[in-house]
Amino acid sequence: MTPSRRHFLMGAAALSAAVATPEMVRAAIAQEAAAPWALATADLEADVAPRDLRLVHGRAPVGLEGTLFRNGPAKFRRPGGSATHWFDGDGLMRSFCISDGQATLAARFADTPKRRTETELDAVVTPGFGTAGDSRARIGSPDDASAANTAVMVTGDKVWALWEGGSPLQMDAGTLATERFVTLRDDLKGMPFQAHPRFAPDGTVWNVGLHGDQAIVWHLQASGELIDAQVIRLPRASYLHDFTATERHLIFVLQPWVFDHRAMPYATQFAWKPEMGTQVLVVDKADLTSTRIWELPAFGFFHLGDGWEEADGTIRFDVAANRDNTFAIKGARVLVEGRGTVPGQPSELKLVTLHPNGRADLTSSGVAAEFPKGDPRRAGLERSLTVHVAGERGGRPLPNGLAVQDWNAGRSHAFSFGDDQIMEEAVFVPKPGASAERDAWLVAPSINLAEGVTELHVFDVASVEDGPLATWRADVALPAGFHGVWRGRG
Repeated sequence: MTPSRRHFLMGAAALSAAVATPEMVRAAIAQEAAAPWALATADLEADVAPRDLRLVHGRAPVGLEGTLFRNGPAKFRRPGGSATHWFDGDGLMRSFCISDGQATLAARFADTPKRRTETELDAVVTPGFGTAGDSRARIGSPDDASAANTAVMVTGDKVWALWEGGSPLQMDAGTLATERFVTLRDDLKGMPFQAHPRFAPDGTVWNVGLHGDQAIVWHLQASGELIDAQVIRLPRASYLHDFTATERHLIFVLQPWVFDHRAMPYATQFAWKPEMGTQVLVVDKADLTSTRIWELPAFGFFHLGDGWEEADGTIRFDVAANRDNTFAIKGARVLVEGRGTVPGQPSELKLVTLHPNGRADLTSSGVAAEFPKGDPRRAGLERSLTVHVAGERGGRPLPNGLAVQDWNAGRSHAFSFGDDQIMEEAVFVPKPGASAERDAWLVAPSINLAEGVTELHVFDVASVEDGPLATWRADVALPAGFHGVWRGRG
C-alpha cells in the first residue's frame, strides 16, 4: 500500500539555572519522604555544559575510543502543571566521550515545540503517553507533541532523537544543538518513526511507525536517506514500542494490549485482553505482502533483542516479557511521584523460537531483565549473547546491575552494584580487530544514589561478573535515561 499522511496518522495530532549538584539532589530526595530511588526521575533544570569526569576505579581499556549517546526524559515538573508519567518528560540528549583514557560528559535538552510552549507557560500542557495535558496545548501536527525523549540514531555527524509518534529530531553530534525535524519524504512529513530502528547485515536501516492496525515500514540507507516506505496492515491494533528483524524478515510481536477506544492520554486507549494471547507476525523484507503468524501465550513487553534465522528456517529472538501492563499504566506514574511502592513485577528475559512447522516456544532464562541488547556486528544474524540490566525486584524498582545471558550455554553471568546504584542500559562496543561475541566491552552509565551523581562504567563482556574495568564519576546527577548508541572514532 502506498503510504499517505491523509490515510495514516494525522489523528495522532491529538496526541540558566544551575545543573543539579550533589548537594541539590540530596536535598531534593530528602523532601517529603522521597523514595531512595527518586533521583532516577528528579528534574534537571538546565543543560549540562561539557565537563571532565573523574576516574574513580580502574583504567580505560586500550583501544576504547568513541562516544556513547543516550536519550531520556529529564524534566517532568512545572509550577503550573506537571507530567504524570515517566515516558512524558522532556528529552535530554547525553554524550559520554572516551578518548585517550579520559571521559567527558555533556547534555542538552531537545529544543522541541512542546518544550518551548511549556517553558513559556511554565506548565506541562501537552498530552502524552500517560499525561492528559490540557486545552493550552498547541498541537497542529504530531511533531508538536514530541518529547524527543526515547532513543538515538546516529547518521554521520548528526544524531536523531527518536520518539514514538512523529519525526526524528536532528541534533548536532558535536554540540548537541537541536537543528530540525527530519522529513524523509515531503508527502510523509510528520509520519511516525519509532524509537527502535533495526540495522541489517547489508548496512541499511529498517524502522516502523504505528497507527492502529497500520504500520508504515521505513527502509533507509545508513546515512539516513530514504530507500522506501510502505504501509502494511497488522492482524490486530496492539501497543507496540519495539519490533525486531532477522536478515530476511521483520518481526512484529502483537501483545494482547490492544486498541479499545479513542481517548487521551495515549495509553488509556488500550485494554489488556490476555484471552487473545500474543501473536507474532513475520514479514518478508523483500515482499511486505508475504506474511506468516505464530501464536504464543499472553505476555506484555516493551523491548526485544535482535532476531536471527537458522538454516532450517527457525527464527529466534529474545524479549523482556511482562505478566501484564501494570508497570506501563501504574508503575511509571509512581516513579514520577518519587515515593510509594511501584506496582508490577519485573520483566523476565525469555527466548522466543518460531519453528517452520508453525509451532512457537517461549523459553525463560529465569532472570529479571530489561533493555536486551546484542552484538551490533551480528544484528540480524545468529548469535548467543544478550546483555541486559538486572537486579530489579518487587519492592525495589529499577535495576542495580548488568548481566550477560549465554543462550547456547544456558547460563547468565551477572554483576550487581547493590541498591546504592541504578543501572542504565549497556551497549556492546566491539574491540578493535576482534570478531568473537565476547571480544567486546559494555559501556553504560548508572546513578550512584549514595553520592548523588552519575557514573560511567566499562565492563568486559567475557567477564562481566568481575565488575567494571573502569569507572568515571561526574559532578552532576542526570535522571535515568532510556536508550543509547555507541559511535566509534574513525
